[in-house]
Amino acid sequence: MIIKLKNNVTPEEILEIEQHLIDKGFEIHESFGKSTVIIGVIGDTTTIDPNSLYAYEYIDTVLRVQEPFKKVNRKFKPENTIVNVSGIKIGGNNVVIIGGPCAVESKNQIDEITPLVQEAGAKILRGGAYKPRTSPYSFQGLEEEGLEILHDAKIKYNIPVVSEIMSIEDIDLFIKNVDLIQVGARNMQNFALLKELGKINKPILLKRGIANTIEEWLMSAEYILAGGNSNVILCERGIRTYESSTRNTLDISSIAVIKKLSHLPIIVDPSHAAGRWEYIESLSLAAIAAGADGLIIEVHQTPETALSDGQQSLKPEKFKSLVVKCKKVAEAINKTLE
Repeated sequence: MIIKLKNNVTPEEILEIEQHLIDKGFEIHESFGKSTVIIGVIGDTTTIDPNSLYAYEYIDTVLRVQEPFKKVNRKFKPENTIVNVSGIKIGGNNVVIIGGPCAVESKNQIDEITPLVQEAGAKILRGGAYKPRTSPYSFQGLEEEGLEILHDAKIKYNIPVVSEIMSIEDIDLFIKNVDLIQVGARNMQNFALLKELGKINKPILLKRGIANTIEEWLMSAEYILAGGNSNVILCERGIRTYESSTRNTLDISSIAVIKKLSHLPIIVDPSHAAGRWEYIESLSLAAIAAGADGLIIEVHQTPETALSDGQQSLKPEKFKSLVVKCKKVAEAINKTLE
């Protein structure tokens, strides 16, 4: 249930209605806008008559929320959430580019690629230290060593880093070494992991599962917000369909749907959606035109020798050219490419 208060409501009146609801056993979620105060009521609201709340003179509107997700719901928080990743703001009017290799292969590799993507316009460095692979014989990542390499690059080049977490046991390592913790498509419904990530303040990048609906995706984000961590960025990376021309099918429509349903920022991963470097530019430009808050793109110095996903990695010069085009599209829709 959502309660919208009148513009002239006082702090004492807010406290009064909140205490009334808490006494009835409900959990309260506040949202303070520039001119609007909204109270989200979480619990079995079928036990309360919405009309009875109009007895309070400062209550403007009472609405039942039909969707199962509450805290990520735009009805609870009409204003866009802006997530601060070590000084880089994602959401609102910004478009942020994240770039880097699929996997951290060596310290030399990261030392070489980081300044290249940074100079091209990437504001956050990506790199996989732990690699969830379909085959157990594929490169599994450098694990803790890879995180340390990313951390060293973060310090040396003054750039935030993002990497994918696989296990609850590694949360402390990720808190120490990275600025943005990625939950991959395979772990989108790892609810035990999501609950633990809800207990920390580190920003979370939550990728959509390969066969999950938007509602299921938002419910996964709800787990994190319900735990107390509101720093969540959604990432559309394509879903599995019958089409075999691309690795996955990029659901561009999900951007518009998310913008309607949720206040959380959403970025797009064209690399995993396409599975081929030739398609990344078109998908990237389309994503920004559709309103995405950013992109996460795989970039590798020599994709031909990459230990992971070289076929979907851009070379640095192509990445640089793409960023220039992305900036023009962002400007055309009155957004700013950071």
